[in-house]
Formats: sequence, structure tokens, C-alpha cells
Amino acid sequence: MPITRALLSVSDKSGLAAFAKELHDLGVELLSTGGTAKALRDAGIPVIDVSEYTGAPELFDGRLKTLHPKVHGGLLHRRDDKEHLAQAQQNDIPPIDLVVVNLYPFEQTVAKPDVTREEAIENIDIGGPSMLRSAAKNHSHVTVVVDPADYARVIEEMKEHNGDTTKGYREQLAVKVFLRTSQYDSAITNFLGQCRTGTCCNFTLSLPLEQELRYGDNPHQKCALYGNFRKFFTQVQGKELSYTNILDIESAADIILDFVRPTVAILKHTNPCGVGQDDENLRVAWQKAFETDRQAPFGGVIVCNRPLTLELARVISEIFTDVIIAPEFEADARALLQKKKNLRLMKMDDAYLVEKKSAVIRSCPGGIMVMDRDHTALGLDNLESKVVTKRPPSEEEMRAMRFGWRIVKHVKSNAIVPPTALWASAPAR
Repeated sequence: MPITRALLSVSDKSGLAAFAKELHDLGVELLSTGGTAKALRDAGIPVIDVSEYTGAPELFDGRLKTLHPKVHGGLLHRRDDKEHLAQAQQNDIPPIDLVVVNLYPFEQTVAKPDVTREEAIENIDIGGPSMLRSAAKNHSHVTVVVDPADYARVIEEMKEHNGDTTKGYREQLAVKVFLRTSQYDSAITNFLGQCRTGTCCNFTLSLPLEQELRYGDNPHQKCALYGNFRKFFTQVQGKELSYTNILDIESAADIILDFVRPTVAILKHTNPCGVGQDDENLRVAWQKAFETDRQAPFGGVIVCNRPLTLELARVISEIFTDVIIAPEFEADARALLQKKKNLRLMKMDDAYLVEKKSAVIRSCPGGIMVMDRDHTALGLDNLESKVVTKRPPSEEEMRAMRFGWRIVKHVKSNAIVPPTALWASAPAR
């Protein structure tokens, strides 16, 4: 049966008007609420208010809009059950075949540093998750969309299947809904469950499978990656990533984000074994990093905070490297490095500048540990006023200490940064 009626109620209105117009052109009757209905009318698309459809007004400042038998009955009744169909007809409950809902921006709201508890609570969506779950439960008959990225595929399916979507696709969308609502509930739990100290009394986590990794810590160990890693890092070429590759990539990215001027870092097993910096030339920064330890870079990870140039690619290609990370790879540099088919090239997106604020999560016996990420190099403010030696350090020595101090934060064990690393400094950042 073709989709004949859709209910649209979204906070994120990106792509909404174009999607709704396609639905209207396919003969779908559109129901909507509040700001979504206004956005559709402003775009010249016919729409019926849910309050008009149900005969019940919106109440309590919009808190009660869609919690009505005519809405949830239209979503939940089975189209292949004679008793369900009879009850729907007796109670004047037409079918709603498509639900398009994304939720109040609770996560974005509580991420604000000055958010109040009252503001957070007002951004807890009730009707949205309820409609999503009703539609997802009945996905054998109802199409449910929680992500604007799926709009185009839904229209394609409807055009290819006489106005309907396939059951297999509806099942995929339903799984996506339950994942999203579980994440949403987790965010609410984690915020409202904070103890007076600011620590979460209850911590929940729900992430989608992103990819199977090449292997875990050792080749005989299976490993999978969950979440949205590819939002921040794009693999340009090379073998599949392994567990240790992911750890190295994170460590390398965290190091390079501590520096502003052209910087190159070389890592082995998440530890920096050479970091160099120059005012202008990335190739010079590489040489300083490489001179720190010429043996350690073999099979390691190289990261830089500028697009990788052909000049730098030439010298890097002379040694065996496992992973190279950069914000971009110049075309000629990439062409040269493509000759090494196993070499992993990873492009780091600017979005990681924001993501690095997330917590560090580590497993432990019986559970997990959740720790604030370390973004600060402590003790670098007003160093000149804290000198206790007979001879104050020169400006060059002071800059070297600032540089070394930023690196020490990323070194495991006893945090020894050799003098050659300090020699590689020059600028403070």
C-alpha cells in the first residue's frame, strides 16, 4: 500500500521543505505541529495542524500536542489484522504511514557552559520519542525517519515501489530510531544523574557499529569500532585500521592540537619520540623531530598540523611508516605516497577541534572509568614571574621550556623529554 499520510515534527529543519514538497507531489497528506507546520506553510506546502486533525488543542505551552489516540492509533494499528482495522474504523483513526521526527536539541542545550537545570528540562522531548517508538515498533507497516540524511533515500524508495518503502528499509530506519532514542535517554540520564560533585551517578552509552577493525591488540583478537570516528578522520588510502592504529591516531591528533605553528610529531605506541616546530617550513619542523631519534620513527605514526607537501612526503617516504595524519594531503604528495599501498593516510577534520572536549572512557574490571580530557598545559602562565634560579632563563630557553612542557603532557611513564626535543622548539606554540 502506498504512503498516504505523513506526520512531520522536527527541530532540525534542514532539507525539510524540499522533502515535504516531494511527499506532497507524490500525493501524501501532511500533518504537522507548531514551528514545523509554519515552516511548511511559509514554503507554500499544504499542511494540516495535528490539533485540527485530532480535534484536541495543544496544551501546556506545547508540552501536549501529539499524545493522542488518533496519532498513536494511526501509527500502531496493524494493517494486516482485521480486528485492528475494524477498531481503527470504529474509532475514526486513519492510518499514518510515515513519521518524520527529530528531537529537541537536549545534547546541544546541556553542552552550554551556563545552562540551567530548568532550561535542560524544558528541552526534554516527550512527544517526539513516543511517536518514533510507536512507528518503529510497527515498522512492518510504517516508515519512520529520525535523520534528515535519510530524506532522499525515502523519496527514492517511494518512487521505485509505487509510493511505498520496502520492509527491509523500514527495518533499517527502525533500528536507527531505537539507537537514537537510547542515546537521547542516555544524555538525559547523564545530565540529570549528576551528583553534587558534578560526577555522573549513572553513566550510559549507546553507539552504532562503525566498522570491523583489522584486529585488536594482537592479530588473534577481534575488534570493532563504535561511534562516529569517520566524522573526524577519513582514511585516504592504506590497509584497514587496527585497534593500535586507532589509539595512535588519537594520541597523535591530541599532540598536534596543542601547537599552532607548523609542527610535526613522530609517535611510537602512543608516545611522542620526536616533535619539531618551525616558524614557516613544515620540512624543517620534520627534520627537527627526526633528529630527536632517528631509529624510533621506523614503523611509527607521523602527524602534522599543515597540509602535507611533496617536499615533506619525499623525505617521509624514505623510511617505513605505518600511519601519516594531516589536515590535508597536497595532490602531488598523495600521488607519491600512493606508491606505498599499505601506508595508511588519515585526513583529520576540523571537527576534531570540538570533539577533543569529550570525556576519556576506559574499561576496567566490572565497569568503566570516565575522565575529563586534559586540554590544558598547566603552569605556563606568567612563567617570568616565577623564576627562582640565580640566572633567569633567556628568551630562547623560556620558549624551549614552554615547548617541552606541552610535549611532556603527552609522554607516558616518567615523562622524560630529551634536550634535543627542547632544541627543536624556537616558538612557544
